[in-house]
Amino acid sequence: MNSNRARTIIGDLYQSLRAVMRSRWDRDLPLEELLFDRWERARSLGFGDESSAYHMSYFYGDVRVGAHVWIGPFTLIDGSGGGVSIGDYCVISAGVHIYTHDTVAWAVSGGRSGHELAPTTIGDFTYIGAQSVIAKGVTIGAHSVIGANSFVNRDVAPYTVAAGVPCHTIGRVKVSADGSVELIYDGVERALGMDPG
Repeated sequence: MNSNRARTIIGDLYQSLRAVMRSRWDRDLPLEELLFDRWERARSLGFGDESSAYHMSYFYGDVRVGAHVWIGPFTLIDGSGGGVSIGDYCVISAGVHIYTHDTVAWAVSGGRSGHELAPTTIGDFTYIGAQSVIAKGVTIGAHSVIGANSFVNRDVAPYTVAAGVPCHTIGRVKVSADGSVELIYDGVERALGMDPG
């Protein structure tokens, strides 16, 4: 088969898959995402029921993922330094990096110090905002929200809203018996000059 014929076949396949994706989900994705089923990928990695992992996400080492977890594109989850555990009903947004090791001491010591290793845990019912970085050894408690672009280098208690570089607590999560959720931001109203009532 010549290269022009191959390009035509691949181009036709791409257009067909794009049309299906647009009609079903109103999305336009690169060819590699259209070719692979993200739920099948999660199953093949041993993740829990109904979890999904985009083709453009990377997994290293020991990564354990619960049920009903959405792992977005351009994520990197590195369990090579002691394992990553992600609970049920979590969102790992696009571009998130989760680590279990770092090479800071190794680099700045000219290789005299070793790599630092520690397991990382994301509790059940947790949302990790886009482009956040979770450092080695961190535990994020259940029912927590991490704001986009955060650097999480210390533990986050359950039912916490945290954000920033470095990440710090900015509020709490309230989940009612009926499942409704309220994010309560500590001191935000005063900081904005609003009367909290």
